[in-house]
Amino acid sequence: MTPRRVVITGAGWITPLGRDLDAVWERMLAGDTGIGPVTRYDASTFATNFAAESEDPDLASFLGERASEHSTAGLSTRYALAAAHDAWTMAGLRDHDPDRVGVYLGAGEGSMDHMGLNTALESWNPELRRVDPVKWATLARQRLRADWEIEQEPHLTITHLARAFNARGPAMNCMTACAAGAQCVGEAAEIIRRGDADAMIAGGAHSMIHPLGMTGFVRLTAMSTRRDDPQSASRPFDATRDGFVMGEGAGMLVLESLESAQARGANILAEVAGYGSTADAYRITDIQPDGLGGAGAMRRALEQAGIDPGETDENGRPLVHYINAHGTGTQENDKIETAAVKLVFGELATKVPFSSIKSMTGHLIQAAGTVELIVCLQAIKTGRIPPTRNLENPDPLCDLDHVPGTARDETARGIDVCLSNSFGFGGQNDTVCVRRFGA
Repeated sequence: MTPRRVVITGAGWITPLGRDLDAVWERMLAGDTGIGPVTRYDASTFATNFAAESEDPDLASFLGERASEHSTAGLSTRYALAAAHDAWTMAGLRDHDPDRVGVYLGAGEGSMDHMGLNTALESWNPELRRVDPVKWATLARQRLRADWEIEQEPHLTITHLARAFNARGPAMNCMTACAAGAQCVGEAAEIIRRGDADAMIAGGAHSMIHPLGMTGFVRLTAMSTRRDDPQSASRPFDATRDGFVMGEGAGMLVLESLESAQARGANILAEVAGYGSTADAYRITDIQPDGLGGAGAMRRALEQAGIDPGETDENGRPLVHYINAHGTGTQENDKIETAAVKLVFGELATKVPFSSIKSMTGHLIQAAGTVELIVCLQAIKTGRIPPTRNLENPDPLCDLDHVPGTARDETARGIDVCLSNSFGFGGQNDTVCVRRFGA
C-alpha cells in the first residue's frame, strides 16, 4: 500500500502570549514576551521566581453545558481542550466517522492542581526546609477525592479529548519530555499514512508552574536565575544565557489524509512532509555533545520529505527556508543544536534562518513542539519569520542566522519548507518537516 499523504487542516494554541492564533503571531513578530513573576504560588524564596504563565481557559465559553463533563479536568487538560476546540473548529470536521478519528498527545505527568497538593507544597517551601509529614498528610486527606485522584494519570487528557470530539480511533500518549509535542504529531501522521485513521487530533499540553515542578529544575540548575529582569531571562544563543524559563500551555493540530481533506473541501494549512525521531543513547540529563542525535532526526525528516539539505534552488537559496529551533537558552542545548544543524546543512547552515520563540514564550515543555510547529505554519502562511528575543551578545559557538531582535519579512521570496526541532531531556530527538501544500 502506498503511504497516504498527510495534511494539516486545523491549528490552535494556548500560550503565555494569548490564545488567538493571529494575535499571538503578531505579538511574536513584534518580539513581545509572556514572561513575568510567578503568580500561582509564593515563589519569592526560589532561585527562579518567574515563569511564562498562560491564562486558564473558561471551558463553558466554548463547550457550553458540556463543560460539566470535564469538571475534574486539571489545568493542562483544560489547555488541551481549548486548543483542540480551536483546531477542530478551524478544520471544520462535521459528521465524521468517529471510528476513523483518533487522538495522539504529548501530555506530561497528571494534574498537580488537585488533591490539595499545591496547598500542601506551598506550605512546604522545598527550597528552604523539608515538609512536615503530619501536616502534609492532613492537608492531603482533607482534599482527597477519588474523581480527582484519577486525573493524576497522564492519559486522562486523551480521555477528555476523545469524549469532547467523539474520537473513537487510535488513542495514544507519548511522554518524551520536551520532544513530545513534536513526536505526537509525527507519530499521528504515521498512523494516517498507513491507513489506520483518516484524521487525528495531535498535540501537546503541559503545566509545571507549581512548587514541585519548579523545584526539580532549580535543583538541576537548568533554569535562568535572572530575578532582576525576568523579561530578558530567556536568551537562546546569547553568550550570557544561563538557563531556560518555564512556560505552559498547549498546541493542537488536526491532521488528515489528503483524500479526506480534499473530499470535504477543507482548507489545507500545510503538508506534513517528513518526520524523524532518534535517541542520543547517552546520559539521562545531558545531550550527546557532538549533536549526532539531533542531526539524525533532521536528516530522517528531510529524507522522508525528499529534500537534500545540501541542494539549493536556481537562486542559490537552501531548499529549507526556516528552522524553528529547540533553542532553550541553556549553555549545552544551544551550542549542540547549532552543531547539529551544521552537520546536516554543511556550508548552507548559515543561510537558513534559525530562531527560537522560547525567548518570548518560555519553554512549554511537552506542549513546546506543537506550538513551535504552528509557528512554522504561520511562517508559511505569512512569509514572515519570528525573531530570537534577547540575543544581544552572540555566542561564537552559536554562529548561525538566529534572526536576532527583529522579525524578518520573506514575503517576496515566500516560505515553503520549514523544520521544527524538539529535543527532550534524556536524549529524545524529534524533527517535523512541513511544506506549503502544492509547493
